[in-house]
Amino acid sequence: MYNPYEEIIILPEPGFEPSFGPPNFGPPPAGQMPFGPPPSFAPPLPPWGLGTSGIQSCLFRNTYIWMNNGTGFWFFPTAVGREFIAGFRWSSRNGWRFRTIARRNIRSYECSRW
Repeated sequence: MYNPYEEIIILPEPGFEPSFGPPNFGPPPAGQMPFGPPPSFAPPLPPWGLGTSGIQSCLFRNTYIWMNNGTGFWFFPTAVGREFIAGFRWSSRNGWRFRTIARRNIRSYECSRW
């Protein structure tokens, strides 16, 4: 007999690997990493915080991100979700590495015009 309150548990298949990144982003996008390093300078911090409402216009462009904690870095966004931004973060030591950033932690950003 059908019970609408019965809990159904679905177990993963043997060998199942959970996806990488936050929900709705899946594995890192292949072939979308920038070809070279970002500009060798950081743009000046704007006097006001922009938040992230228009960051979709920076997709697949070098973008400088300032975090609420005061740090800043070059980022190459490849996906923008409601709560997270996924893409590649630049490290002078390690080059581009896939990362996700919580939108609530971003103070401001600037898309590269260079």
